[in-house]
Amino acid sequence: MAKMNFGGVEETVVTREEFPLAKAREVLKDETIAVIGYGVQGPGQSLNLRDNGFNVIVGQRQGKTFDKAVADGWVPGESLFSIEEACRRGTIILCLLSDAAVLSVWPVIKANLQPGNALYFSHGFAITWSDRTGVVPPKDVDVIMVAPKGSGTTVRSLFLEGRGINASYAVEQDYTGRALERTLALGIGIGSGYLFETTIRREAISDLTGERGALMGAIQGLFAAQYEVLREHGHTPSEAFNETVEELTQSLMPLFAAKGMDWMYANCSTTAQRGALDWKDPFTTPSSPSSSASTRASKTASKPRFQSTPTLSPDIAKAWKKSLKKCVKANSGAQPKPSAAYAPKTNNPANHQPRSQEPPALGCVLYRFFHSLAAGVRSTLPLPIPAWSHAILSGKQTMKVRYACKAAVIGNIAGRISCCDKQLRSLL
Repeated sequence: MAKMNFGGVEETVVTREEFPLAKAREVLKDETIAVIGYGVQGPGQSLNLRDNGFNVIVGQRQGKTFDKAVADGWVPGESLFSIEEACRRGTIILCLLSDAAVLSVWPVIKANLQPGNALYFSHGFAITWSDRTGVVPPKDVDVIMVAPKGSGTTVRSLFLEGRGINASYAVEQDYTGRALERTLALGIGIGSGYLFETTIRREAISDLTGERGALMGAIQGLFAAQYEVLREHGHTPSEAFNETVEELTQSLMPLFAAKGMDWMYANCSTTAQRGALDWKDPFTTPSSPSSSASTRASKTASKPRFQSTPTLSPDIAKAWKKSLKKCVKANSGAQPKPSAAYAPKTNNPANHQPRSQEPPALGCVLYRFFHSLAAGVRSTLPLPIPAWSHAILSGKQTMKVRYACKAAVIGNIAGRISCCDKQLRSLL
């Protein structure tokens, strides 16, 4: 396995060059891979495995999601089954259900596990907090994880583009002595570009921290803070929107994703560079307490997601939709419009729809941002700021530096909204 130095820490990384697809097929040639759940991660991982030549079946309850699986080419009775039947047929069970759904389905999965089977997760939540989820695997199965660093949609789209998404992997329990090779083969099979070693617990904590922070919660908070401050100081909605969201997502992030933070800096004016260097620390310093609090909450699972997710009850689902609706309408007051109507990405005349007279809802644009972010920034490495800032200023363009820069800058923009407000107001 390759060794790479990230910010002074040597990590084990598996690449497709050293673990090619042909090897992955050989490792899993006698396995039946049962993908349980066809919601977020299920479609991307199952379709990629199928297209890569593995023996894959899907287990899904009847309903709209079952119909979606049929539309994607899974055949009822041949490659698409009930959850119980798929678990019975599979030798490797990919549990790709939501954290909430795992609670109700786990007894069915456990009852059908056979000695020597492998139980696979793409998120460490259920295992890490087994005292709350009840997910305690038997001792005679392998327990493994491959966690793509992006949504299931991105797992599939990057695969179709001939690219790969980074993923972390872990072996929690090795009953057969083959757990590691099974894990790596599955990681390559779903389309991973680089596989980074971790533990299930570390993945669970870092994932929760990222979702609450730089990947979703903090970036939305920073967008909202800057937009509102600009509006309060007399700027029009379109101006506030363009300077907060549009320029970042459509101009700067593509540069950043392509060649790293230093490349983005090199393609901006010296005024922009000077302002960014002067103001990164004032935004970084107040971010640390929030990030620390989020990580502590993640470690203790003080507010476990499965306790309030919409699959648990109609009342929770109703409140959930209300919260999301409020998020989507945030700041612009406009109903969400398809991002393609706002910013066509090709020269196809069919895509040249007239732009709206009012800026699209911030939530709609955030979706486009998160999707492009997952496609472009495919590694979330917790590096100390000195490790990456020195590399940026020295102008290095190695792969290691680019990964460090990508990870660190996303963490750098996170901050408490109240603190961001203060910093922004001082600029105006």
